[in-house]
Amino acid sequence: MSSTNNNKLKTEASAVLGPLMVDVGGLELQPEDRDILRHPLVGGVILFTRNYRDHQQLKALCDEILSLRDPRLLLAVDHEGGRIQRFRVGFSRIPAMRSYGHRYLEDAAQAQEDAREAGRAIGSELTAFGIDLCFAPVLDLDHGVSTVIGDRAFSDQAETVVELARAFRRGLNDVGMAATGKHFPGHGAVRADSHVELPIDRRTEAEIRATELQPFRALIEDGIESLMMAHVRYTAVDETPASLSRKWIRDILRRELGFGGALFCDDLSMGGAATVGSMEDRARMALAAGCDMLPVCNDRPAVIELLDALRSVKPRKTGSARLQRLYRRAV
Repeated sequence: MSSTNNNKLKTEASAVLGPLMVDVGGLELQPEDRDILRHPLVGGVILFTRNYRDHQQLKALCDEILSLRDPRLLLAVDHEGGRIQRFRVGFSRIPAMRSYGHRYLEDAAQAQEDAREAGRAIGSELTAFGIDLCFAPVLDLDHGVSTVIGDRAFSDQAETVVELARAFRRGLNDVGMAATGKHFPGHGAVRADSHVELPIDRRTEAEIRATELQPFRALIEDGIESLMMAHVRYTAVDETPASLSRKWIRDILRRELGFGGALFCDDLSMGGAATVGSMEDRARMALAAGCDMLPVCNDRPAVIELLDALRSVKPRKTGSARLQRLYRRAV
């Protein structure tokens, strides 16, 4: 094959974001990080507390990550407020979303304005560094049993979650950041922590639809830009965890609810995903089910293994287009 054709293939491949979202080890990129981030199967980077020392360092790190590829990588961080806020020193301290739910009971209008301001604060601070997503808001209902959700949820009432999540999303959108609702179809009614094991929700499908799906349905109708799946098994619907389930993703989320945005699997390194098999098994199931991007966090050997195992997989243009629509916007 001629060098001209080789260059053409490389250009075509680079125009599509790959489906893997990976992490980096420290405050600056190492040679191995750069090699991995340039791999065509990689399309995004998720940052953690270990990647932050101060504003100058974070800006330099983000700038280098964003300069490595064309189209550039998607850049994200879990930054909901409360106990899930990766960057703290030099950033606004955002309270847990439950605080807005409590305020809503006393003054609904003020609570919505406060939630919108929280979204604005998070979005304006993160976009200043080139970060595209904060992976929020949480759309789960807190049924008082899930410690991993708990006060991350706005409320145990679907109507309250809808109104406050809408306000929070408006705040993000005000400053050019897309929202990511999580964890579809709802993680708040199970006791087990999906970081370490697979939670099982044994309620009827009718119960789940009447409660958990309400916030997701409302935000989908509003046009929310992206969602993240839950590593939870809902036995009345499908024995496969929702994050890897064609039933939940293709049939219910895409066809029935009409969701047309980008879809993230939850972290494939979590215990809730490990029950289905190897990292390759998980990744192939998530892609086949319809996820656009698969985070693989805090496990560099697994990332390297996965890049080799999936070398025959070609990034999807439709998924890449949905992901690129999540890039932060100038406002």
